[in-house]
Amino acid sequence: VVGEDFKHNRIFVPEVLLAARAMKAGMAILKPLLTERKGEVSRSPVIVMGTVKGDLHDIGKGLVGMMAEGAGFTIVDLGTDTSAERYIEAVRQHNAAILGMSALLTTTMIYMRTVVQKMKEAGLHHVKICVGGAPISAHYAREIGADGYAADAASAVELFKRLLGIEDSTARTAASTGAAGKA
Repeated sequence: VVGEDFKHNRIFVPEVLLAARAMKAGMAILKPLLTERKGEVSRSPVIVMGTVKGDLHDIGKGLVGMMAEGAGFTIVDLGTDTSAERYIEAVRQHNAAILGMSALLTTTMIYMRTVVQKMKEAGLHHVKICVGGAPISAHYAREIGADGYAADAASAVELFKRLLGIEDSTARTAASTGAAGKA
């Protein structure tokens, strides 16, 4: 609901942040109860995300992470000024299904191409790469070899679901039924 309202300009960043904080507080209480199933922990698709090297802006990335977590994804947020090596290390460590990169500056967005190339060189072709940020476009995403682009947080969550073949359910439900594949 919050994502749709934000996408259609019915609410704005302060309201999204307030809702996200409330959701995060509630999830901290509910998460242990929601993830345990008969002694096993259910798995949800992992998304590793960060703002690219040289860029210290992260409000948009933070919104994407909060909304994706609310949709049932597990988020590993690497913060800002993230090197290709750090992305690759985290993708491997957390067995990520998706790598998300953000940039606010035209001077730093060019580093996304480097990360895409290094991910391929590292043999991580199976990991979907998504990009976003003010200077980024769908054309640029295709040009650098990324799997997807999203203009806003709500679109990013829909993109993640589409790339992993998740229907109109939460990521956790899809993962527990096998619809998301190995995450």
